[in-house]
Amino acid sequence: MGKSIGLVFDRIRWEEKAIIERSKKKGLKIKLSNAQILCLHAQSQEDFKAIFGDVVLQRCISYFRGFHITAFLESKGINVINPSGVAQICGNKVLSTLALLEAGVPTPDTFIAFSEEGVFKALDELGYPAVLKPIIGSWGRLVAPLKDKDTTEAIIESRELLSNPLHKIYYIQEMVSRPPRDIRTVVVGDRVVASVYRYSSKEDWRTNVARGGRTEPCPLTKELEDTVLKAAEAVGGGILGVDVMESPRGILVHEVNNTVEFKGAMAAGATDIPEEILGYAIELVRR
Repeated sequence: MGKSIGLVFDRIRWEEKAIIERSKKKGLKIKLSNAQILCLHAQSQEDFKAIFGDVVLQRCISYFRGFHITAFLESKGINVINPSGVAQICGNKVLSTLALLEAGVPTPDTFIAFSEEGVFKALDELGYPAVLKPIIGSWGRLVAPLKDKDTTEAIIESRELLSNPLHKIYYIQEMVSRPPRDIRTVVVGDRVVASVYRYSSKEDWRTNVARGGRTEPCPLTKELEDTVLKAAEAVGGGILGVDVMESPRGILVHEVNNTVEFKGAMAAGATDIPEEILGYAIELVRR
């Protein structure tokens, strides 16, 4: 092929192992880079493609680490999956929601507030229960159900004591009337390559597999496929996890993941996602 593919990570999870193992079976050598020990010289004229690869799969768990590494590599002429523009939108729930709405993608009813007073104004519109989410975060961390006024006051008070200013930007959504599940889809390029139900465990109302949620195959209907592909296009495309909920008013997209985890989808019998990912990267290398 003449050109090479790289993989940047900050921890080797199940997904990274699966990609590496699949690359070995394909006879494809991947350049591996541990982000935690990188030191990148901005003024360097080094051949960074020789170090990282012509196309790089960015798989860092840390949003901020991955985003800044992506921006650096792009400045050196390296094609990164996904690009920094996509990472920026997907990594920030406010930006994601705005991009989805601009593209006409259905989402849960959402408010953004900047103080306790603003939160209660939002709740006057939404009513209880509602959901408070951090604008940057994953695995369901710091996601809290707002059940009543007292609960909300306690949660807002704790957020106001945190030093991170991002925790004081309040992203409030309706509590969607849905089955005890959501749907995780995996998009690679212009195709939905996996679709699974994620059911919450008995101990947690959130459906994240990282929190004990289980997966089952989900039929890819025309409505689901069209909505998911429209959402992927809205944020810039690439390799994405698009999460949706079934609601009385149809499919609602509630999150688009830039560095998608797919262990649960593979466990539910999804197609060979590492093969799809590597195929997409190879196509970009050949362009």
